Amino acid sequence: MLENADLSVIIPTYNEYDNILGLVEGIKGKLPNGLSTEIVIVDDNSPDGTGRLISSYLENQLAFNSLAAKASRDNGDYTIDDPKSTVKLVRRESKHGLISAILQGIKSSSGKYILVMDADFSHPPETVPLLVSELMRDPDCIVIASRYMTGGSIRGWPYRRKLLSRLAAKIAIHGLKLCNVRDPISGFFAFPRHIIENIRFDTYGYKLLLEILVKAKGVRVKEIPYTFTDRKAGKSKLDNRVVSDYVNSIWYLYRYGRQSKKELKQRTEKRKSVLFLSKAGRFYTVGATGLLLNFIVSTLLTRGAISNLWYIEASVVGIILSITSNFFLNKIWTFEDRKFSRGTLPQYGTFVGLSTVGAMIQLLLLYILVQSGFEYGISLLAAVAVASISNFLLNKKWTFHEKIWG
Repeated sequence: MLENADLSVIIPTYNEYDNILGLVEGIKGKLPNGLSTEIVIVDDNSPDGTGRLISSYLENQLAFNSLAAKASRDNGDYTIDDPKSTVKLVRRESKHGLISAILQGIKSSSGKYILVMDADFSHPPETVPLLVSELMRDPDCIVIASRYMTGGSIRGWPYRRKLLSRLAAKIAIHGLKLCNVRDPISGFFAFPRHIIENIRFDTYGYKLLLEILVKAKGVRVKEIPYTFTDRKAGKSKLDNRVVSDYVNSIWYLYRYGRQSKKELKQRTEKRKSVLFLSKAGRFYTVGATGLLLNFIVSTLLTRGAISNLWYIEASVVGIILSITSNFFLNKIWTFEDRKFSRGTLPQYGTFVGLSTVGAMIQLLLLYILVQSGFEYGISLLAAVAVASISNFLLNKKWTFHEKIWG
């Protein structure tokens, strides 16, 4: 086994018994000269015995190498040239998805450069040296085997399948703003290992390239045309789950891109004080609307326009309405958190809980001021102003998970 290969070819397999050995030999016969290569096969415990077949293949190779070594020694020659390529099998106990398999293969590999391809001959071994050669010319780029650039094509797919694939590619290009690539959902591509060293992979399913293109900011992309040919042996992996995983991945990467833009915008703020004051200004603007709502409701409820409640009771009603409106305005505008999911209700609960602390301060101060002889409207304004300071700081930290200063 090569300890430090130049190139690692990652091939995930699931029920590829009829294809895998022919593919391995095909790749080995097409590798560029002078490039040490390891072929890493990641098998998800294929029921058809793909993993066992590869194990037997490796055992036979080992036995052959041992016989060759013995013959070499018998002839008085104690050295044997290392082969330019080796094969490695990574066994997994169950099927966890293609992206997971590819990432485990990369983790188990040693190559400076990585090439990913399918095991069903839809990605022809003849294209491997073209990808590698292009990568050697520009070692810091991603090289994609493209079906959709001039010279590329698809054979063996029905019209409906071709249409769905084209549509999926267009959705990725326009939805994720990948305007520098024609086939962002290709499963046949090569890249230098360092490009993904700081990337955290979060999506599932079949399209690792998409996540790399979105998260490896500023990386150059090159495409070479090739002809995709539908598998002749085995069964296609496309099903409703694959489609669902793809849609979920697109949605996740779309939200990731928006979040990244938000983070970039925040990093460009020259001083933390600017960001802090900006958030505070928005918060207090929202607070002003809450104050107005609180004041109007409380006044109407105490002066008989709607009812004739005791001023403390009226203030409670006004507080509840203002807290609710403040939460949604602060979530959407002040802290730019537009995610509405199951976590929104607990988030609202935290906001209410922390705002209750401010409300208690407001009620206590309001009571003290009114009992001391101050006019109710002035007392209410003063009480709300004091309580809003604690509301901003506490909710910034605990509800929306931001640093106090910044």
